[in-house]
Amino acid sequence: MKQGNSKSSTRGGARTGAGRKVGSSPYGENTKIMRIPESIVDTVGNILAACKAQRLEARYKNDISYPALDSQPIRLPLFSHKVPAGFPSPADDYIEARLSLDQHLITNKDATFFVRAKGNSMVDAGIFDGDLLVVDKSLTPSSGNIVIAIIDGDLTIKRLILRDNKTILKPENPRFKEIELQDGQELQVWGVVTSTVKKFI
Repeated sequence: MKQGNSKSSTRGGARTGAGRKVGSSPYGENTKIMRIPESIVDTVGNILAACKAQRLEARYKNDISYPALDSQPIRLPLFSHKVPAGFPSPADDYIEARLSLDQHLITNKDATFFVRAKGNSMVDAGIFDGDLLVVDKSLTPSSGNIVIAIIDGDLTIKRLILRDNKTILKPENPRFKEIELQDGQELQVWGVVTSTVKKFI
C-alpha cells in the first residue's frame, strides 16, 4: 500500500507580504467581500461613495473652505477698455458693467469649494504654491481638465488625460513625472478646477 506524501505542498495559498497593506484602502481600514442583490448595486455604490467623500473631507478639512456668498454681492466697475498694464482712465473709457466676483467665479455654490495649491507641479498652468483654487464638484471631468484627484488616498492637483484607454494625471512642470493609473489603483476625481485666485500683496 502506498503511503501518502507527508510533505506539505508549497503551491497555492497566501503569500507573505502580498496584497494591499492593511488599512491602505480608500476607507482607511480593512475591507470585507460581500454579496448583494444586483438590484441594489447602484444604491450601495452611492452610499459608499458618499461615505468615502465624508471621510476625505474630514481628512482634508483644514485645506478646504466653502463659499459664503452675500445676499447682496459687492459689484465693482468693469471698464470696457483693455490694457496690458495700468488702470483705464475715466476720461476716455466708460464702465461697461458692474461685476461681482462671487458670481463671476462661482456657478454652483452648493458644489463649489476652495483649496490651496501645495507645491509647484502645476506652475506651467499658472498654478503656484499657495494659490487659492476654485473647484466645482458638479462638473463632469473630461480629458484636459485640471482636477483635484484622490489616488490611493492621496490628494493631488493635476491635468486629467484620457488617452488610448489610459488614465493619466499630468503635471504642468517638466521636473515632475506623469502618474499613469495601474491595475488595482483607485482614482477619484473630487472636482474640476475652474479658476485660480492670486494675491500679489
